[in-house]
Amino acid sequence: MTLSHEAGFEPLSRPSTPELIAERLREAITRGRLSPGQQLGEAGLAGQFEVSRGPLREAMQRLVAEGLLRSERNRGIFVVELSDDDVRDVYQARKAIERAAVIDVLRGDPAAAAARLRGPVEALRAAAARGDGSAVADADQAFHEVLVDCAGSPRLLRAMRTLLSETRILLGELEEAYPDLREQVTEHVVLRKAIAAADEAAAVRLIDEHMDDAVRRLLARRAQPVL
Repeated sequence: MTLSHEAGFEPLSRPSTPELIAERLREAITRGRLSPGQQLGEAGLAGQFEVSRGPLREAMQRLVAEGLLRSERNRGIFVVELSDDDVRDVYQARKAIERAAVIDVLRGDPAAAAARLRGPVEALRAAAARGDGSAVADADQAFHEVLVDCAGSPRLLRAMRTLLSETRILLGELEEAYPDLREQVTEHVVLRKAIAAADEAAAVRLIDEHMDDAVRRLLARRAQPVL
């Protein structure tokens, strides 16, 4: 399916750059306004953004490098479709990063990390209370990004942000895998408490369980017959 005007891009209101275009495209992909497998037509996008094809191509190549778009020779650029193996790989990589981060955090200043994580937890609670699955997903990602940032490693954080872009696509699927959004809140509350208590064994175990549970829920949902 080729991109149509239904994605609703508006002309850029400030000087266009590849970074700005990539930001708009990234948001459209992670919010589901561009569907997995959808083809991106250069002419249509350049017209919507009111830019030349040069910065547009550079922006799209950035997203190819991030894993959000894929390039097919002689065919064009498409929104990535994450397979079951991709799901397992994304969460396995996240598990490795977040394990390392939480160990560094707990050997540093766990109280400061727990304080920083209070905001995302409260955002999770508020979003779940109003039944806003998309806002729950945003707060979920914010929690894990803050957790990795607390480790103080720019490289861990950079790797995490790339994975979070792919994760945000999957969180759209995951919303429907939680009958009660408060379950997601509880998982993060318990992890924050383990960090506040400087309980390394519990925090690492909770990271593992959280990632494994996400994979299980996603694959179980995908295995359900389409009615």
